[in-house]
Amino acid sequence: MQLQRTKLFNEAGDRDWGLRRIIGGNTTNLIELNNVKYDWAYRMYRGMMSNFWIPEEIPLGDDARQYAMLTAHEQRSFNKILSFLIFLDSIQTHNLPNINEYITAPEVNLCLTVHAFQEAVHSQSYGYILDSVVSAEIREQIYNEWRNDEHLRRRNQFITDRYEEFIHDPSDKNLVKTVMANYILEGVYFYSGFSFFFALGRQGKMLGTVSEIKYIQRDELTHLALFRHIFEEIAKENPHLMTPQLMDELLDMMRQAVAHEIAWGQYVTNGQIPGLTDELIESYIQYLANLRLKSLQMPILYPNVTAHPMPWVEQFAAMNSMKTDFFEQKVTNYTKSANLKWDEL
Repeated sequence: MQLQRTKLFNEAGDRDWGLRRIIGGNTTNLIELNNVKYDWAYRMYRGMMSNFWIPEEIPLGDDARQYAMLTAHEQRSFNKILSFLIFLDSIQTHNLPNINEYITAPEVNLCLTVHAFQEAVHSQSYGYILDSVVSAEIREQIYNEWRNDEHLRRRNQFITDRYEEFIHDPSDKNLVKTVMANYILEGVYFYSGFSFFFALGRQGKMLGTVSEIKYIQRDELTHLALFRHIFEEIAKENPHLMTPQLMDELLDMMRQAVAHEIAWGQYVTNGQIPGLTDELIESYIQYLANLRLKSLQMPILYPNVTAHPMPWVEQFAAMNSMKTDFFEQKVTNYTKSANLKWDEL
C-alpha cells in the first residue's frame, strides 16, 4: 500500500484517539497532548526534552593537548570514526522528517521532531570537537574523509540507499524497512563507533571527547527505544505487513549491516587499538545485533555470542562513571534523566 503524506491541517480528520493509527490514519495533524493514544510516546517526549545538553560546556582543552600525543594508529581511527559519526548524524537530521511526514500520530511526530533536533546537537558537538581538538587542516581532512577513503564512501552510500528507497517509493512495506534501517543505525552503527572512544577513555585519553560521546549515546538510547516502539506499533496495527518474506528481508538487513560494520571496525582500528582486537570487534557487533533483534521479538542471528564480550564498554558509558571538570559544572543538572530505562517505556 502506498502511504500519503499527512496534510498540514486535515479538517476531515478524526479527533477520537481510539481511531488513531501510527500509519495510514486520518489525523487532523493537530497536536493535542491531553488526547493521546500512544502514552509511551508522550512519556518519551518529556524524557527526551529533559535530556537537553550543550556541547560547548564540556571543556576540551586537555583533549587538544592529548590528541598530538596519540599514536598514529589512534589518530587515524579517531579521524575516520569521527568522520563516519558526522555522516550518520547528518543523514539522520535530514531523513527523519521524511519518515515523520507519514506518521499519523501527533504524539509520535513530537518524538521524531525532538529526535531530529538532538541529531543536530550531535553535529554541533562534532563540530565543536573538531574546532577545539584538531588543526584546521585535519578538520578539513575529516570532513572530506569520504572523498578520499573508498571504504567510507561505500559505507555512506549503502546507508543512504536504504533511506532513498522509501523516499522514492513510500509504501508501507518500505516504511517498515526504513524503520528497521534507523533501528540498526541507532543501535549498532552508533554503538560500534562509540566503543572506540570508550577504549581511549579507558586509558585516560581524550576524556572531554568521551564526555561528549557519553551524552550523545544517552540520546541514542531514546532514539533506539523510539524506533522499537514505532516498529512494534506498526506490526500490531498492520499484521498483514509482517509476512515471512518481509521478516526475512529485515533479518537480511541486519546481517548485511553487521558484516559492513565488522569490516569497517576492523579496518579503522587495524588491530592497533588496545582493548579492540578484531575478534572483540566482531563479537561485540554480533552481540549488539542479537540484543536489538531480541528487543523486536525476532530470532537472533549469532547464537554463539551469548555474553557481552566487552562489559567494560557498558560500565564506562554510564553517565557518572568518570570524573572530569565537566561534571563539576552546572551542566550536571542535565543528567537528571541519565538513569531512565528506555526499554521500559
